[in-house]
Parts: sequence; structure tokens; C-alpha cells
Amino acid sequence: MNISKFFRNFKGHLKTINAHKMLVMKYCFRVGLYRQGLLHDLSKYSLSEFIPGVIYYQGDRSPNNAQREAEGCSGAWLHHKGRNKHHYEYWIDYPTNKSEGLVGMEMPIKYVVEMFCDRVAASKNYNKEKYKDSDALDYFLKGKSHYVIHPKTEALLFKLLKMLSEKGEEYTFAYIRKKVIKRRVF
Repeated sequence: MNISKFFRNFKGHLKTINAHKMLVMKYCFRVGLYRQGLLHDLSKYSLSEFIPGVIYYQGDRSPNNAQREAEGCSGAWLHHKGRNKHHYEYWIDYPTNKSEGLVGMEMPIKYVVEMFCDRVAASKNYNKEKYKDSDALDYFLKGKSHYVIHPKTEALLFKLLKMLSEKGEEYTFAYIRKKVIKRRVF
């Protein structure tokens, strides 16, 4: 990679992750998850995640996918999902009955809500002016067959994504704040 392309990618990647972080923060604040909004995705600024993000930056999709295609796996993604509890992959473990293989553990509600905010923000950032409220649901459904996710976690995430698709942002964020977050103690 030549130096001018590196700096273009550096600037583009930094702009993308900053915009994403700010949008997730805005959404988390809307539902009362202030700490999560402030701390969301800080690991993306670590060298383990940021440098591959610059190298594989494309602007219209995650650089983790490009790294995975080029190298066979994404070290940046492995680093990221192991440090961020709003990813269902963080919660994959062996059950007490090891013969079942790996399973998704139930995620605390606050992380499911942050995951919802994360998916909506990512859809907006990557789809830009073409964004529709159904984008995050469509992305979820496209990958659903390979998810290792707890049924209750999956059900809540699906419910919120479907609600967003059908009733829009205002309704969905109000529902989360009043019905999902309000009755839970963290």
C-alpha cells in the first residue's frame, strides 16, 4: 500500500468509526444507557483493530470482512468481539453438558439493546442515503442461519429489529426506553 492510499484509508476509517461511535452513543443515550454509549467500541482505536481497519478500509462495508477474505480470518474481529459485550459472539461458551457443543449464553438486556443500537448505526453508516429502517433486520436475517446465539437474546433482537422495520425509529426507541430498559435494574 502506498503512503497516499494509507493516509486516505486512515482518514476514511477514522471518520467511519467516529461517525459510528457517535451514532451508537446517541442511540444509547436515547434509551438511558449512558455508560455504554460513552464506552461503545473503544477497542476499535487500539492498534490491533485500527491498523487492519486502515489496511482493509473500503468505506461501504466492514474492513473485518475484507481482512477475513484476504487472510482467512480477521484478527481485528477476534480482538473486537472478545472485548465488547454487545456482540453475541462474546457470549459463546460451552454449556454444562459439553456434548451439546458451543452455545450462546443469554445476554443481559442492556447489551442486547446496545447490539440493536450498534446494528442500526452500522446500517446507517454503510448504506448512507440509501438507508431504510428495514436494513438492520435484513442484515440480521441474511446471517441468521449461522448465528450461535441464545434463543431469548435472538428473540429480543429480532423483535426490536422487526419493530424498527415496521414502526420506525421514534416508536422503537420509545418502546425500548419505556418497556425494555425501564423495568430492568442494571
